[in-house]
Amino acid sequence: MPTQTPSTPPAPSVASAPSSVPSSTPSSAPCVEAPASRLDVAGRLLSLLRDATTEPRPDSRLEALTLAVAADLPVLLWGEPGIGKTAALTQLAASLDLPLTTVIASVHEPSDFSGLPVVGDDPAEQGVPMAPPDWAVRLVRAGRGLLFLDELSTAPPAVQAALLRLVLERRVGALTLPPGVRIVAAANPRSSAADGWELSPPLANRFVHLQWTHDHEVVVRGLGGTWPRATLPRLDPAKLADAVDFARRAVCGLLGVRPELVHRLPAAEARRGGAWPSPRTWEMTLTLIAFATAAGSSREVLSQLVRGTVGDGPGLELLASLDRMDLPDPETLLADPAAADLPDRGDLRQAVLDGVVAAVRARPEKSRWDAAWALLVRALETGAPDLVVVPATTLASLRQEDWDVPATIERLAGVVTLSRRADQAAGRAAARTESAARAGR
Repeated sequence: MPTQTPSTPPAPSVASAPSSVPSSTPSSAPCVEAPASRLDVAGRLLSLLRDATTEPRPDSRLEALTLAVAADLPVLLWGEPGIGKTAALTQLAASLDLPLTTVIASVHEPSDFSGLPVVGDDPAEQGVPMAPPDWAVRLVRAGRGLLFLDELSTAPPAVQAALLRLVLERRVGALTLPPGVRIVAAANPRSSAADGWELSPPLANRFVHLQWTHDHEVVVRGLGGTWPRATLPRLDPAKLADAVDFARRAVCGLLGVRPELVHRLPAAEARRGGAWPSPRTWEMTLTLIAFATAAGSSREVLSQLVRGTVGDGPGLELLASLDRMDLPDPETLLADPAAADLPDRGDLRQAVLDGVVAAVRARPEKSRWDAAWALLVRALETGAPDLVVVPATTLASLRQEDWDVPATIERLAGVVTLSRRADQAAGRAAARTESAARAGR
């Protein structure tokens, strides 16, 4: 009888074997957060570094830039690399709620601004249209925006020529940019520009040139997390008509007596790439004076705008004539010297007193001569005594034989005498110095 070997019982299957380890379910398992990647941590750190606030802070450069943008005039910011021109434009666009479109002029071809020719079905009948670039199409669709032309001074002459129509006529190929689009450019001086070119005179004469420099206090506070905020200066609706009248009188008054300033192309080639006077820039200046007047801007802001449009020389002449426009009429002062309101600034007060003496010389009368003396006494009491010396000396020379000397003149006699003694002492000191110098030789 054969022997039977006991068979080993089969191992229970996994499906049927009871598990000694409790099965985990999603409801009972602890939630384990996946570790953040290194780039995620770096991103959070960058986010914290970029987290900054803004504050209203008086800044004449930002105010001048914002006024020119509001006046719809093309602006060109000049400044060294890294000075913050691009950052200022980015912040300006955000403050004015305008989408920013940046175009690096130096890396584009002339056709990118004049348009690429597209041959249609029948060129003889329809012509060849000029297709605009995509950024121009986006601006037209948006209907508004800030077009930033960067690196303008490194654009070759052919590209600068193509930009003329864009800056002046606001046309790109067959498209016309809508009125809601503003144009601002930036450039580095040729000495610090990579392969820089001088700006062509026709292109330069289409811009308001603003010098962009850094303010160390603004930089320090900005790096600390608070940057200045550009806001559009408030234009007073009640002042609009008066502002236009004032601007026209200012520009026309200067050009009426200085006709050679209407158009003056600089002789030096380098200066032709900046601000210089022409009928076009005088019209821009008139617009900017009206905007600055309606906004109540400071003289510093107005100075930047005027000098950035017609140049330093003509701009300073215009600013001086603006001061004289606000001077009181000599005839009004002679009519009531006791109520005269004289300027506080010494140069303006001197101009007023000289004008009063000139008015007496033009129509010499005893009553007017006496009124002029009373006005000089008032100037002596309310300002620097030395300002009345020259007008008093000139006025004394206008006396006629039958005119009695007014009692007020005695109050001025001491000032005139003291001034003459000081002049004589200065003359003697200069003579001694010259004599000593000659003896030393």
